[in-house]
Amino acid sequence: MQLQVIGAGFGRTGTASLKLALEMLLHAPCYHMSEVLGNAGHVDLWLDAAAGNADWDAIFKNYAATVDFPASNYWRELADVYPEAKIVLSVRDAGKWFQSTQETIFSQTLQDLYADTKWGQMIKATIDDHVGGDINDRELVIAAFNAHVARVKRAFDPDRLFVFEAKDGWDPLCQFLQVPVPNEPYPHINSKEEFNAVLDLLRSPVGARAMNGDGLESASAHADLFKSD
Repeated sequence: MQLQVIGAGFGRTGTASLKLALEMLLHAPCYHMSEVLGNAGHVDLWLDAAAGNADWDAIFKNYAATVDFPASNYWRELADVYPEAKIVLSVRDAGKWFQSTQETIFSQTLQDLYADTKWGQMIKATIDDHVGGDINDRELVIAAFNAHVARVKRAFDPDRLFVFEAKDGWDPLCQFLQVPVPNEPYPHINSKEEFNAVLDLLRSPVGARAMNGDGLESASAHADLFKSD
């Protein structure tokens, strides 16, 4: 299976919902940070990627799309490896995005959980180092967000790139991908409250094993980590 869609948007730009949306539209799995935790050995694969030894086919062999960190920081490499794939850049207001990250994926609570784990090493190498190192510095992180959006927009022609906000719903996304519009609401998932359930899982023995690269026992990592409305 080849990637058909490369999500270039940072985490907390509606990527969990976009994952579900793309799975519905493409009828195939979409890669997300939850897959890094869920699949045994994928933390190591991303550490290799950060070191310049990426095996993209091994990471994405069962996926038709990818969204969210860490893959969104490797959009340029992925666009070259999968030249037929379309690029979807998920965005939102930069200030609101920063505040959301501080309450969830960049929170001190989560940092304390993954400290001294293999997943924590991977996060530093594939995410933190791409946003200036200090993920709690508002000015630095917002500047990195805006610079990332600008770079992606400059890199592609409109026929390959679609800039997407979750509030726009199905119609523009389906038009870009040239697929029918589903007869159900656009997914909405991964609110701040739902993220607390993720923290609970990571605090468990299962979560500890996942953060050290052993994966999750369930066949659906994303279903374990997130519950849709």
